Amino acid sequence: MTALDPAIPESVDPVRVDRSGLQRRTVRTLIAAQVVGGVGMGSALTVGGLLAEDLSGSKSWSGFATTAITLGAAVFAIPMSRAASRYGRRVALTAGWGLAALAAGGVILAAVLEWFPLLIAALLVFGAGTAANLQSRYAATDLADDAGRAKALSIVVWSTTVGAVLGPNLNEPGAVVGRAVGLPELAGPFLFSIVSFGGAGAILWVALRPDPLLIARADLGDRQPPRGNLRGALGVVRRAPRAMLGLATVAFGHVVMVSVMAMTPVHMKDHGTALTLVGLTISLHIAGMYALSPVVGWAADRFGRIPVILGGQLVLLLAVFVAGTSGHSTWRTMVGLILLGFGWSCCLVAGSALLGESVPAGERPGVQGVSDLLMNLAGAAGGAVSGSVLGLAGYGGLNLVAGFLTAPVLCVAAGFALGRSRRPTA
Repeated sequence: MTALDPAIPESVDPVRVDRSGLQRRTVRTLIAAQVVGGVGMGSALTVGGLLAEDLSGSKSWSGFATTAITLGAAVFAIPMSRAASRYGRRVALTAGWGLAALAAGGVILAAVLEWFPLLIAALLVFGAGTAANLQSRYAATDLADDAGRAKALSIVVWSTTVGAVLGPNLNEPGAVVGRAVGLPELAGPFLFSIVSFGGAGAILWVALRPDPLLIARADLGDRQPPRGNLRGALGVVRRAPRAMLGLATVAFGHVVMVSVMAMTPVHMKDHGTALTLVGLTISLHIAGMYALSPVVGWAADRFGRIPVILGGQLVLLLAVFVAGTSGHSTWRTMVGLILLGFGWSCCLVAGSALLGESVPAGERPGVQGVSDLLMNLAGAAGGAVSGSVLGLAGYGGLNLVAGFLTAPVLCVAAGFALGRSRRPTA
């Protein structure tokens, strides 16, 4: 790929681009977009289930809101990665946030019409915002060197914390605004989502240039971008054992986290815990997921991806032990959920960094799309099955099953670590 590539403006010469300066500007732009877009995501996620219950008239359908968003993120993962391969991160990420803004409007329309099927359809498209949020972390690594790749990725992951904290606090103002314009109260927060997602897309469209992925691909020579289809990307991963480990780390870490997190409010409510403490526990869990991401990124760059992956599995095991044996103890449940979030962060940051650097640079967008696809499908499956496991085996049994899911990654990562330690030195 050269400066003659139509995806790169003629005014931009890839040879003369200051890559270190562009990398810093790219990370700042991604952080700004994540903060702005994350506010709308956090606000909508907290009322989506309530709106689903209200329109369906049944509590059993309330969980379909989160499931629809998760499945939507999985559905859009591959098309967005293919768009990034062909047109660059700027186009793909902007399109994702734009679709999410349109979907938020669809949610409002569903609330006005009191039409549950339209709500679910809109929330599926709403998942494009989650897909954009996730793929933004990869955009931070396009121009990063090996010594700073995990750190750059982790900083973008960390910026999600701001939206996760601010978003839910806008639910009441959103209800006020909704009433003022004649909308149902639960639809009000989605007005903020429209503004938030539109703002994130505008930031990326204006500021994410030159496109970091297109500049990175310019170093590969003049060739057509890869197709980025599912089968081809899976073939690339199968040929790279370290990439397979990175992919498995992200997917298994996510299913462990989602399955336990989804049923923790139910467990706490059944033991008579006040709703305020249930909310605080989930907030602390989210903080565990994102707040220490830069520390995880620094550790992955300093000590290596595989040691951090191993550490993440051990943290997850500790988390499910503490949570699974918490019984009526609220503080033990809180500690378990904080550890669960931190273990997930180790898996996401180190696993994503290992995956990206273990495949050819030109194949990364397609492989990264597959990673997000499997991650979201695993999360949806974990959330769907966790309720049944809770009913059959209780909260302790659910955590025990989740603990067993760390075994594949733990064994493979340990094998890589032992193989490296036994390698003769020069």
